[in-house]
Amino acid sequence: MTHPAFQDIGACVFDAYGTLFDVHSAARRASDALGDKAAAVSAVWRDKQLQYTWLRSLMAAHADFWQVTGEALDFALAAQGIEDAALRARLMELYLSLEAYPDVVPALTKLRAGGKQTAILSNGAPEMLSAAVESAGLDAVLDASLSIEEVGIYKPDARVYQLAVDRLGVEARRICFVSTNCWDAHGAANFGFTVAWMNRFDQQDERLPGAPATVMQGLDELPGLLGLD
Repeated sequence: MTHPAFQDIGACVFDAYGTLFDVHSAARRASDALGDKAAAVSAVWRDKQLQYTWLRSLMAAHADFWQVTGEALDFALAAQGIEDAALRARLMELYLSLEAYPDVVPALTKLRAGGKQTAILSNGAPEMLSAAVESAGLDAVLDASLSIEEVGIYKPDARVYQLAVDRLGVEARRICFVSTNCWDAHGAANFGFTVAWMNRFDQQDERLPGAPATVMQGLDELPGLLGLD
């Protein structure tokens, strides 16, 4: 049954990293070299990656997500006492082919079949997004991949969310935005999107402006919210 808040949705827009793509799959695939440090490296890598986007935005010192990802990885490796240029290069290369979560293709396929536009709206640099989408086989289920590089500042700046409105030609309230990152869900809701926070990992809700219209556990729930099951 269609959720009341999602009755007039024209497009479904998704965060990429952590929502469609498993950001921890790179370190897992290099666990032969990282050993028992893989999980710690991956966790710090992700935390610093996000922190650096926010801090660079506040400092007006923008660098693209590829550079930020590398700087975050350098911090994470150093935190574990790892100095290995070949391993760093391997991890960065693996980040270009992150694994998609199993529920991604089936859900996006249903959305497209139901006449909804589908798009990524991501911090990722265009080249990163293109590589990840191709590697995961998502080309056929996405209408667009939108990068913050078009506006030169990271989420949750309103200019990023406005990019989806402008590029897709759909007003904000008719865009269903999905993110696993709770801060991103709040930012998008504060902007005016109709938001489904996908709480894959049972995270605690943030104390931030903007309220998601609903919370779901997996992407397989989304078509039903839009009455497409």
